[in-house]
Amino acid sequence: MRFLILLCFSSLLFIGCQKPAANVPVASPNAKRYSLKGTVVAVDKAAKKATIKHEAVEGYMEGMTMDFPIHADYVWNELTVGSDIKGDLVVDSGSPEPYWLENIQIVAPARPDQANVPVNDAFAQVGHDVPDFSLTNQDGKRISIKDFRGKALAITFIYAKCPLPDYCIRMSTNFSDAAMQLEKDPEWKDKVRLLSISFDPANDTPEKLKAYGIGYMGNDPKTKFEVWQLAVGKDAEVKKIADFFGLQYEVDPNDKAKINHSLRTAVIDPSGKVTKIFTGNEWTPAQLLTELKAAAAAGK
Repeated sequence: MRFLILLCFSSLLFIGCQKPAANVPVASPNAKRYSLKGTVVAVDKAAKKATIKHEAVEGYMEGMTMDFPIHADYVWNELTVGSDIKGDLVVDSGSPEPYWLENIQIVAPARPDQANVPVNDAFAQVGHDVPDFSLTNQDGKRISIKDFRGKALAITFIYAKCPLPDYCIRMSTNFSDAAMQLEKDPEWKDKVRLLSISFDPANDTPEKLKAYGIGYMGNDPKTKFEVWQLAVGKDAEVKKIADFFGLQYEVDPNDKAKINHSLRTAVIDPSGKVTKIFTGNEWTPAQLLTELKAAAAAGK
């Protein structure tokens, strides 16, 4: 019965709602959330809807192809036909809009063997030099891309107050795990560096980032950030770097303490050229280290 009701709502929305809702819905306390994975079949940016061929939603419905409202603005510059996505399906019988998707992640770009798949400009950086930047790290030291010349570098983006376990928390866990492995490896410790850039300069001071990083490195107050650094800069400077890597982020209109954002992790060779872009959170510390070591070897 729930499946039939949801399908009917989908049909009505597709036929009768050609414009996005004036207000972003706020989930009621009785709303239910389910993990959803699928492939984008069609995109209606103007109506803020996407047609997604999704897998079975555990505990709710079988796999099918249907339309989903998506309200976060950051999604629409990246959501392309053929992209594999994951997110949260919100089902709320107490809301004027009975269901929608949020916390969207693009886990794989449109596949090149698919016909009529738009080019994803977010991956144009591979092979290009990273533009210079000026940031302040967790120790209050000014740093730039030039400080990492001669070493393979991975850059990811976070904000310290991010509450989502599959977003910043996982990025920082992966980076801290990789950093601890590198610190025990005399062959690679001095050849590889990791950098987490905060896109929340209003809150993430160097002192806060240091405390944040210490928490991920075992809560040792004597932690030295030699392999992994965390840094923040002025809004304009961070935006410049984020734009280069195709990162999208915006303050959640319903929760000003929360930032909706995509995920980007880049690997850069010792000469400063991008060699790999990871989207989403499906990559592991081992995969990151493999790419970093390859970049270090190729950049000799």
